[in-house]
Amino acid sequence: MAHQQAFAAAAGGHTTEAVEAALGRLYELMMLLACLLLLVMVSSITLDVLLRNVEIPGLPRGFPASNDISEYALYFCTLLGAPWLLRAGQHIRVDIVLRAIPPRLAYGCEWLSDVMALGGCVVLTWMGVVMAFKSYASGAIQIKSIVIPEWWVMAPLPIVFALLAIEFAFRMRRLAHGPKEPRSDAVSAA
Repeated sequence: MAHQQAFAAAAGGHTTEAVEAALGRLYELMMLLACLLLLVMVSSITLDVLLRNVEIPGLPRGFPASNDISEYALYFCTLLGAPWLLRAGQHIRVDIVLRAIPPRLAYGCEWLSDVMALGGCVVLTWMGVVMAFKSYASGAIQIKSIVIPEWWVMAPLPIVFALLAIEFAFRMRRLAHGPKEPRSDAVSAA
């Protein structure tokens, strides 16, 4: 019986590690897409500046969609890059207090921070689902130089916050199995 429980625990740990690795690959793909979107944004701005300043026969003066492309690209770059940044410990983090207080207390603060972030991500996932469905049901559209259904912009929000919630759960798992001190990733430059 004890052997079966140990085997089940090991298999469960292996499954968790496999899911974590698969999500890591997904995050890398999302970050690649964010980088490509950044390239599209820079290219559209460059095209807009070029067309406004150099008259090319047969082409319009400027590229009006450049503003919308930039706006959407910034939003989607932020969403697509967030899980990878969290996993890599490259998100914004102010840790000066954690380095100044006793390690056990800092460890508790790490837990508090992760629990609050997990809760916030769960709430934002739910609210994102509600907003996306309401937008879809109402048929709302965004009318700019690029006209698209509003829910297209809203739909990725709950997906990304669900991924962030999962990543916070993995962070808490790693924190529980690590030393009882503040994380060493994403520390400030001293």
